[in-house]
Amino acid sequence: MSKQEERPEVLQGTLDLMVLRTLETMGPQHGLGLSKRIEQISGEMLSLNQGTLYPALLRLEQKGWIASEWGVSDNNRKAKFYRLTARGRRQMAAEELNWARTVAVMNRFLRAEGEN
Repeated sequence: MSKQEERPEVLQGTLDLMVLRTLETMGPQHGLGLSKRIEQISGEMLSLNQGTLYPALLRLEQKGWIASEWGVSDNNRKAKFYRLTARGRRQMAAEELNWARTVAVMNRFLRAEGEN
């Protein structure tokens, strides 16, 4: 099985948190930079295509969680750079809390299954 075949799909609801957290950590990024960083942090387990990432960025911008402006990338090309907003920071904190709760619940189920 190739590495590409082993990659799981991004779980619904996780992409927003990954984008917000990446922008918090790295500061303003263009779409390709975000995609590469998410792929890197996931240990190459996740791969984001444009059809997944850019609609998410548009949705996050419409919610006011990120803002964008045009700039020039490292390779001297025009690119849209995204940054985290104050509203996005608050949302990220809420998302992190929700994920911590979800993980705790799933861990309980996994431990309970093993006890039978």
